[in-house]
Amino acid sequence: MYVLDTNVLIHDPNALLNFEEHDVIIPMTVLEELDSLKSGKQAVAADCRQAIRNIDKLLGDASPGEIEKGVAIVRGKKAQPLGTLSILMSTEYQGNHGLPEHLNDNKIINTLAALQARHKSRDIILVSKDINMRLKARGFGVEAQDYHNDMLLDDIDLLPKGYKEFPNSFWDTIEKVETIQREGITEHILRREGDLAKLTINEFVIDQQGFVGKVSEVSEQQIVIRDLHQHDLMNEEVWGLVPRDIYQAIALNLLLDPDIHLVNLTGSAGSGKTILALAACIEMTVASKIYKRIIATRSTQGLDEDIGFLPGTEAEKMEPWLGAIVDNLEALHEDDENMTASVDYILSKVPLHFKSMNYIRGRSFQHSLIIIDESQNLTPHQIKTIITRAGNGSKVICLGNLAQIDTPYLSALSSGLTYMTERFKSFRHGGHIHLQGVPRSVLAEYAEANL
Repeated sequence: MYVLDTNVLIHDPNALLNFEEHDVIIPMTVLEELDSLKSGKQAVAADCRQAIRNIDKLLGDASPGEIEKGVAIVRGKKAQPLGTLSILMSTEYQGNHGLPEHLNDNKIINTLAALQARHKSRDIILVSKDINMRLKARGFGVEAQDYHNDMLLDDIDLLPKGYKEFPNSFWDTIEKVETIQREGITEHILRREGDLAKLTINEFVIDQQGFVGKVSEVSEQQIVIRDLHQHDLMNEEVWGLVPRDIYQAIALNLLLDPDIHLVNLTGSAGSGKTILALAACIEMTVASKIYKRIIATRSTQGLDEDIGFLPGTEAEKMEPWLGAIVDNLEALHEDDENMTASVDYILSKVPLHFKSMNYIRGRSFQHSLIIIDESQNLTPHQIKTIITRAGNGSKVICLGNLAQIDTPYLSALSSGLTYMTERFKSFRHGGHIHLQGVPRSVLAEYAEANL
């Protein structure tokens, strides 16, 4: 029996369907918490409403007796029922020591302990995203686990970086190659074996001899690598910005590619994620005019709450949250005679809009560049909501540092950014680069190494 905590249903409203043949139990206290959180325009409220609708759909018109016993979970019209869903009434624990019931978490744990006493032959497991809740349950004698269905990897180090580095020369590992040239493009056709078998579309190949290639085609038997010239990549100037290393150079290559509609950039603080994205976006809206506008948003704790009724436009209220965008605009123009005037001029000329997540839900953005800063703080469900806002001719750029997650119940493995990177690694029109740290200053470099 798997007993679901409230935060699991908020994190993934479809979690009920992910326990296969096992029995899923929803405590009455969890339904009460969902009810208290369902009102409002916040993302949490929307997730609560979706979870409640899913529970209602699965239970259908079952009688109270059937609900208590367990209603078979039907996942499709022609699919056979698998597993059951039931509602667990709150009951007092009859043992010697029970947790004080002034907290909902304690009520749930006490109810599970009572359930465990009635079904001694069954494995009863609490599933919760709350680490402290799991610790309290284990301390009270109830088995507890994290919700793992959203974790596509066992170790964050297994997340693809977007490039494969070869020591010495890449060509030393190749036995046979067919090279073709057309329209100024050189491509190498190789057998897909060994290390090459693990490469995916739009992934890069780098070696210590200066070779840089990009996977342009992948089939079962062979792989096609487009030859990119390192000198050209390293000297690509975008709105006055020149890449500082090869990782920034290949990131710019993805950002400027009109055939790439989704770019995920990860990396530590100071690796250049935001400034690269911003420079590329300004270049593609002001200079080449491929896109009509830039939409910037981010997720932090409380950002999807109401932005208030005090005077000010949406952009003015969002500006403190998106200070990193303005900071990087200043960095791009720090050599100008009057940096402030340059930044004001860019803000007046560039169609740059700061948007709250509240106002993104339900919209569709055409021919737009959508920058999602701090996207490591989004759940997979939330990031899907934003990415599906991309309309015809739009590009989404997700930026984040998986070592700096500030949202409760999220880890690097369950972050929406990790989810998108892993799920879209074979997407022909998507790409991902993990940037190496480029210290902002001697002080930052020392602090990174010694603190």
